[in-house]
Amino acid sequence: MAAAAASETLNFNVGVLGHIDSGKTSLARALSTTASTAAFDKNPQSRERGITLDLGFSSFCLPVPEHLKPHGDYTRLQVTLVDCPGHASLIRTIIGGSQIIDLMMLVIDVTKGMQTQSAECLVIGEITCPRMVVILNKIDLLPEAKKQVAIDKMTKKMQKTLENTRFSGCPIIPVAAKPGGPDAPETETAQGISELIELLISQTYMPKRDPSGSFLMAVDHCFSIRGQGTVMTGTILSGSINVNDSVEIPSLKVTAYLKNIKRPLLCFFIHMNEELHSQPSLAFLFKEKVRS
Repeated sequence: MAAAAASETLNFNVGVLGHIDSGKTSLARALSTTASTAAFDKNPQSRERGITLDLGFSSFCLPVPEHLKPHGDYTRLQVTLVDCPGHASLIRTIIGGSQIIDLMMLVIDVTKGMQTQSAECLVIGEITCPRMVVILNKIDLLPEAKKQVAIDKMTKKMQKTLENTRFSGCPIIPVAAKPGGPDAPETETAQGISELIELLISQTYMPKRDPSGSFLMAVDHCFSIRGQGTVMTGTILSGSINVNDSVEIPSLKVTAYLKNIKRPLLCFFIHMNEELHSQPSLAFLFKEKVRS
């Protein structure tokens, strides 16, 4: 049943990039219906510092749009959001996230415009991503009487900024992912999200997937089960893996073999491996190899 559901699901990866405090994680939360174990800054250090420190994965699903139906017997489109950090010191993590995305959302604080990391993310996107949508976030902070004028002004500024890039003429849309800011009550309704979803769907295309290359997995959690081995949950970033394959864990200087793969009911996407396609946040059971 799970395998059948996976084969009917087309996964499309959307990167959420931008300057720190532009509202990337709030936007991912507003769009998502399913989240991985490391989504939305669940890391205690992220909560303590109030910033995104690592890649976060979440998703939402919709019926496959008409323009994608000729590409296969898919019944469901799963949009996987890759929430990237915005702090300058985490540029390597941002680059890592950009390697797996099919479309980039560049999140701009509408009250501030392009900032340092916004420009860096734009450069990364030009190298790694064929399409982009610009999100003018935090429109709820604009004075009501001048809101549309301010949005139009920022839209023109962004169009001017992008005119000599590969993203010239890309869509620009205003939203308020978290009206009132991060401390506002959850009852506050996000603005412009349904329009953004429609825009994202219109920008989707049939992504290319290559199961070749080295197996690389971003680990969310790790714990041991007595008599069984070590369980790791996470998201495959590249390559493929099968039961009994050997895996190296460089930080621990350990080589283990894969004993079992579990697909929890609430887990979703994966990017490269056809067998695991559309199944991220999987749980893997590893057994350490005994050295002779």
